[in-house]
Amino acid sequence: MDTNANVFSNEDITVTYEPNCCINAGICARQLSEVFRNSVIPWIDLDGAQTDSIINQIKKCPSGALKYHLNQKDVA
Repeated sequence: MDTNANVFSNEDITVTYEPNCCINAGICARQLSEVFRNSVIPWIDLDGAQTDSIINQIKKCPSGALKYHLNQKDVA
């Protein structure tokens, strides 16, 4: 059964979560529980921390199930 990646976005960043890759280490929820929440849906709340903190936490994901990219801002 295929599971589509979950996509979470705010003005600054888009985060994808691939559940098929996740090894459920729980590092994200233990170290940045304001963003990566175990018992609340949606389980990723990008308004829970600064973008730099979220990026640093995603870089610690041992399985690579969490990925991010910065959103381009329109320059007027």
